[in-house]
Amino acid sequence: MIDARIKELGDWRGDMLAQVRALIKQAAPAVVEEWKWRGVPTWYCDGMICTGETYKNAVKLTFAKGAALKDPAKLFNSSLDGNVRRAIDIHEGETLNADAFKKLIRAAVTLNKPSGK
Repeated sequence: MIDARIKELGDWRGDMLAQVRALIKQAAPAVVEEWKWRGVPTWYCDGMICTGETYKNAVKLTFAKGAALKDPAKLFNSSLDGNVRRAIDIHEGETLNADAFKKLIRAAVTLNKPSGK
């Protein structure tokens, strides 16, 4: 279903979602993908890592436990006031720091492990 969504978008949002998906799989090879909440790609590894929502003007990656993650590259730029989640909004023409993103994914996976705290 995620493949179909990427194809259906047919624009920069589909390209970005495909790129993000590939980076997540590189960073966490054991990741499990699910299609949730009427069409939201969601990635899990010992718990939820993040979702990949697509909007008219943005691809939003919401990290379930983002507030607990260190973000030295300052990727988080949305949902910064919450106590639990953090998000990365990517707009047309913007690029994602692939190395920093993969580090963030690996940190989220580690945090999900029982000894991750």
